Amino acid sequence: MTTRRRALAALAAWAAGPLGVRAEAGPGATQGDAAALAGTVRAPGSAMPTAPGAVAPTRPPAMALAAAWDDAAGHRVGVLAAAPDGALRIEAALSVPTRAHGLLAEPGGSLLAVARRPGDWLLRFGRDGRRMREHWIGPEARFNGHLLASPDGRRLYSTETDLDGGAGRIGVRDAASLKLLAHWPTHGLDPHELLWDADGTLLVANGGIPTQPETGRAKRGLERMDPSLVRLDPADGRLLGQWRLEDPRLSARHLARQGPLAAIALQAEHDDPARRAAAPVLALFDGARLRLAESPPRTMAGYGGSVAGAGGRFFVGCPRAGGTGCWRADGAWLGFAPLEEACALAASGNGVWSGGRDRGRWAEGPCDAAAPIGAGAAGLRLDNHWIALG
Repeated sequence: MTTRRRALAALAAWAAGPLGVRAEAGPGATQGDAAALAGTVRAPGSAMPTAPGAVAPTRPPAMALAAAWDDAAGHRVGVLAAAPDGALRIEAALSVPTRAHGLLAEPGGSLLAVARRPGDWLLRFGRDGRRMREHWIGPEARFNGHLLASPDGRRLYSTETDLDGGAGRIGVRDAASLKLLAHWPTHGLDPHELLWDADGTLLVANGGIPTQPETGRAKRGLERMDPSLVRLDPADGRLLGQWRLEDPRLSARHLARQGPLAAIALQAEHDDPARRAAAPVLALFDGARLRLAESPPRTMAGYGGSVAGAGGRFFVGCPRAGGTGCWRADGAWLGFAPLEEACALAASGNGVWSGGRDRGRWAEGPCDAAAPIGAGAAGLRLDNHWIALG
């Protein structure tokens, strides 16, 4: 049996095990100097029923989360603290010129936020709310909302669109200055999230949606969609592989990993509303083959907003379906946890925090056993992504 086959067999056995999971506490949340900004968002409580044959899930772990949100002050990025009782509190907040999208934690403790596509800014800030460095992209390209750091922390890779023709590209940037060093083609349109593959190469999700620079996010010519997953050499950007699903109207957007498997969250762009609503939202990649996960017994509205892997499971935030879907790592459907506008996902230990319109929810094991939702706080609307901080 090859190394890859042994790894996949081990992962399948692990993912198919008991649905109960071990308790694993996350880092404790701390109170910062920005307490005057604090509002309270009630998130999951601790009381949960125990399903027959399952281990009772633990209380949500204490957690600090880097996040983007909108409130009365406008577009913001910063740090939220999640206490063990489920309360979310704003620890630090900075105003940004437009909506933020992806966030990245750096080894030294600083954080990066990048503008939502088509975006033109990058921001480095401290967990205490200190604004450290701003960078504006040149007139020839726009950011597509996601960043990835090199293993040694010296480089950043950003998904971008070249405004002269609309081709996708990866910007290679100096991590300290954020300045562009080089750029590589993604061999497709609309690149979104990028991820390190199990073999150390770079995976990029090409959304495949044609747009024009002068129309921003407006979608044009959907009959020409060509989404794909590509593998690039991280040394020089050389194309090492490209994979496509049979349905070209399934846009590849976000990526996550569990062991040797990568998950791709999908967003449907079919003209027919019924077909779009019934479309799948999750695909799996084992390093050689791209395939769809099992279809759930309920509609997910054809829109996977974010994806995270934890405890042998993949979670997909589905804001249009009003909750988070959960699949075993081998693609088998597990369940659904309702949460209004659920999209942002942050993995920690064996579970994930899902962020919705004004609150969060903790889930571990099958999503059907997610912790109850607490009371929300009016005026705070979480954006697409947040990340757990150590």
